Amino acid sequence: MINLKTGQFYGQTNEMMRLEGLTLTDTEYTHEWVDWHYHQNAYFTFIIQGGVLEGNKKETYHCSPGSLLFHNWQEAHYNQKPPGFTRGFQLELEPQWLARFELDINRVEGSLDITDPQLKILFYQLFKASKEADPTRSLAVQSMLVEVISRLIGDEQAVSLNPPAWVKQLRDLLHDMPTENWTLPALAHQVGIHPVHLSRSFSYYFSCNLSHYIRRVRVQHSLALMPQHQRSLTDIALTCGFADQSHFIRIFKELCQDKPSAYRRFLMS
Repeated sequence: MINLKTGQFYGQTNEMMRLEGLTLTDTEYTHEWVDWHYHQNAYFTFIIQGGVLEGNKKETYHCSPGSLLFHNWQEAHYNQKPPGFTRGFQLELEPQWLARFELDINRVEGSLDITDPQLKILFYQLFKASKEADPTRSLAVQSMLVEVISRLIGDEQAVSLNPPAWVKQLRDLLHDMPTENWTLPALAHQVGIHPVHLSRSFSYYFSCNLSHYIRRVRVQHSLALMPQHQRSLTDIALTCGFADQSHFIRIFKELCQDKPSAYRRFLMS
């Protein structure tokens, strides 16, 4: 089985950057099929445009724009790319970088499809920071990555506590139907629990309140649509469930610290 070294990915490398134990690679996927292989380092894959199917020994992930995967080191997997343009952003973690920040990434075993919208928004911010010619770029990238991994490890701890089935059902509902104007009773009915129990328990499992989580899901969904150049920002705002463009811009800036137009420029560059 092929072992890919630091900075090696199948496809066309648009840009590669090394930052003190991190390797960031902007890649166009050009292979329709990539056989079983593994990588020297643990790494994240973030799909910017297009899509790809990725399989490992346990699961198959159908990735679309905004999909975020984590692979621990030497985790074997394969890839299949459908017709069309696919672009991904890979971020590799060398052992010395993890040791410097005392991050035990081995607590996350194998491969993981990350669904938390806040982690995806953080990765959009990290991708944008990596493209900016700024003296603080390295600091920005590293600080955001530490936050991503810290939250990821925290999420893994929560998963190990065996959350009830309704938590996954609720997460799937909110992600599959981001524009739905849910009410608390309607959501509680969908997952089969009392509204009061849902309201009291939500922040324990999702690390924020329900309305904040829905805003995160909608913003993350809007980011996934931005590379579609034929869509206006107004169309994206309405498609993602915002009342109008001004409402969209206000919430977007609150969560991403910049205007949607600024993110669109980086995602389409």
